[in-house]
Amino acid sequence: FLSPGFQVAPETKAVMKWLRSIPFVLSASLHGGELVVTYPYDYSRHPMEEKMFSPTPDEKMFKMLAKAYADAHPVISDRSELRCGGNFVKRGGIINGAEWYSFTGGMADFNYLHTNCFEVTVEVGCEKFPLEEELFTIWHENRDALLNYMEMVHRGIKGIVSDKFGNPIKNARISVRGIQHDVTTGN
Repeated sequence: FLSPGFQVAPETKAVMKWLRSIPFVLSASLHGGELVVTYPYDYSRHPMEEKMFSPTPDEKMFKMLAKAYADAHPVISDRSELRCGGNFVKRGGIINGAEWYSFTGGMADFNYLHTNCFEVTVEVGCEKFPLEEELFTIWHENRDALLNYMEMVHRGIKGIVSDKFGNPIKNARISVRGIQHDVTTGN
């Protein structure tokens, strides 16, 4: 996950600890500089290859999550190729992170590999560092998409794993046939 010599910032370590202590299942990282939703893996399986499709075992779920955001965003869902993010129109406004560009140490990959949390990265606007007066518009462009994405928490398998007496079982491993990525139960 991390290349040799990679230094983890204290605030990143704190978030990693927090993610391991609370059973989050869905998150999004908000960035600027483009209009697209990316999903893991962000780091190519072949580190020497740039722009190489690198799917997780949960590729279908990640595509569904990314599409839930992209389809509800008024600009990302706009079919015009002559706008910021227009080069992602034919992909539906989404892309596998490593296929766009590969990098190591991303939170979406960490979450998938080390927690039960599925995370996408949302590039919320064309400006990497938007001006204060642009934030209101960016918020309104992303509000409904964020709400639509948050509603996706209700998709997938959910329930309580319990023993024969009805007591919840902490850290029980859940496996789904055909998907080589287990999750564990929370507290």
